[in-house]
Amino acid sequence: MLGRPRRLYCFTYGWEPIPEATSLKGGARDRFLLEPVTGAAVVYDEGWALLDTGFNPELARDPVERAKHYVHPSYAAILPPGDPLVDQVAAAGLRWQDLALCAISHLHCDHSGGLRLLVDGPQVVLQERELDFGMHQATVEDAFFRADYARDGLNYRLVDGECELAEGLRIVPTFGHTPGHMSFAIDLRVSGTIVLACDAADLRDNIERVVPCGTTTDPSLEPAAQRSIELLHELDAADGVSVWPGHDPGFWATRRRPCASYI
Repeated sequence: MLGRPRRLYCFTYGWEPIPEATSLKGGARDRFLLEPVTGAAVVYDEGWALLDTGFNPELARDPVERAKHYVHPSYAAILPPGDPLVDQVAAAGLRWQDLALCAISHLHCDHSGGLRLLVDGPQVVLQERELDFGMHQATVEDAFFRADYARDGLNYRLVDGECELAEGLRIVPTFGHTPGHMSFAIDLRVSGTIVLACDAADLRDNIERVVPCGTTTDPSLEPAAQRSIELLHELDAADGVSVWPGHDPGFWATRRRPCASYI
């Protein structure tokens, strides 16, 4: 990819009913939020980058595969018709042959399901500790589906901590939600710097009140999750920086118009 980011496209891949307590530490366990599953495309003069890929429709829609993978009774993947990733890439006028790289914030099933489309394709950027956990410890109980990410032909580029993926596109390490969770900072000409918090902050409440999400893959990660939300709060307070939560229904409702984009 050449130059600086010139446009950010917002994608909504589907929805999931989530107890508030899952997204906000100390939140209500009996109040469910219908949370959007989000991602983005960062467009350059030549090429574009895909940030998170949503669900795998093949697992979410097939009754047998759905029963094998979606093991929590209260959790469901709600998808619009068609293939949400493919359809939104097309609606944005982007071409798959121009995709320069994909970066996955973490390997939960609502973020890594589109990797099936990237076999023998461009680099897939992931934290090394995230892939290690996904390959050796995680199970479907953790919402890690190996059918999504343990595929021959995926061209992983493993990183450790902070990294610049291209000019104006940076990884912000936000470990805690999972061992190798990362957020993304995009420097735009007009909109300033947008930080996609992904699942380090599901809701604006997380960012504004400096309260982490309510779950981690292991209790030992809770201090890291707290440090990450403190970092995101500080970034959000900086001049010219806006931190976007990963799953906030009200926030993302304003970004769901067809091909919503920022420059």
